[in-house]
Amino acid sequence: MKSCSVELVYFSGCPNAGLARDNIRAALLEVGRDDRWVEWDQEEAATPARYKPFSSPTVLVNGQDVQDVMGSPGTGMGRSCRAGDTPSVHQIVKAIRGNG
Repeated sequence: MKSCSVELVYFSGCPNAGLARDNIRAALLEVGRDDRWVEWDQEEAATPARYKPFSSPTVLVNGQDVQDVMGSPGTGMGRSCRAGDTPSVHQIVKAIRGNG
């Protein structure tokens, strides 16, 4: 399986960011990878502007939102929570397998 990038986009006040981290860990274990992922806190000045439009939490695999919100990357509602809609282990695994 080829390497792919996994990123977590969130803001520090998002109550679902921890669950998204847990789901990323579980997904990576399920596909037998020990990859690390990159995290982007939307409130940090060093976070590139391209990550600002995503809702929190968003999991990206090779730059694609695993939930494919509105069919395009970066089209979330921006600094808003995906209440009750945290990216699942299944969605992350499917994205990794499809890209790796």
